[in-house]
Amino acid sequence: MVGSRSWIGGLFNRSSNKRNEKFLDYPLSPIQEQRLQKLQERLQTPFDETHPNHQEALKALWHIAFPNVALKGLISEQWKEMGWQGPNPSTDFRGCGFISLENLLFFGRTYPASFRRLLFKQDGKRATWEYPFAVAGINVSFMLIQMLDLYSAKPKNLPGFNFLKILGEDENAFDVLYCIAFEMMDAQWLAMHASYMEFNEVLQATRTQLQRELSLDDVHRIQDLPAYNLLYQ
Repeated sequence: MVGSRSWIGGLFNRSSNKRNEKFLDYPLSPIQEQRLQKLQERLQTPFDETHPNHQEALKALWHIAFPNVALKGLISEQWKEMGWQGPNPSTDFRGCGFISLENLLFFGRTYPASFRRLLFKQDGKRATWEYPFAVAGINVSFMLIQMLDLYSAKPKNLPGFNFLKILGEDENAFDVLYCIAFEMMDAQWLAMHASYMEFNEVLQATRTQLQRELSLDDVHRIQDLPAYNLLYQ
């Protein structure tokens, strides 16, 4: 359904965050430092198709998406129904690692109604050639990591700086933000009447909107983001 493997992360390899001198040096609270370190450790974990825990996580994702359909195997043409590029989802995780699977699982378990609405494209006037749900999810994970500057010792931009404040209030902030970003992306997709070839433009528009919301002065908790209201369980 999807073309080149470079589709994953292709847009954001060509763009970078503008860094502000104001955010080069600022103190972190002990809880912020601890949670940022834990999050960064998650970023370093590749998906390993031979690891039992990773295999079970992938099976769990299938059962969340299709609870009444038996999975024939970890390599199966069935995976394309969820929006993977081929019969082996493990090849798609190379673009982002295990955290992108954890994000999808968190979405499905925490906001099942939103998850299923996006998976099955239940709202709005949809395109003939829709975005593939699972691979789009990996792109959302990758976009957030880049936007928040999470590979740096400390984020060096305003959205990343404000995200750390939110992370200090909620240890699940990154995963919830992922769910919000996925909903925002789908809303942008519908608003732009987009089709598959415009996916990168939709993702860039989502990033711009999310950066704007994370730069607001009155955002101190994840629930303060205006787009939080897009989520429903």
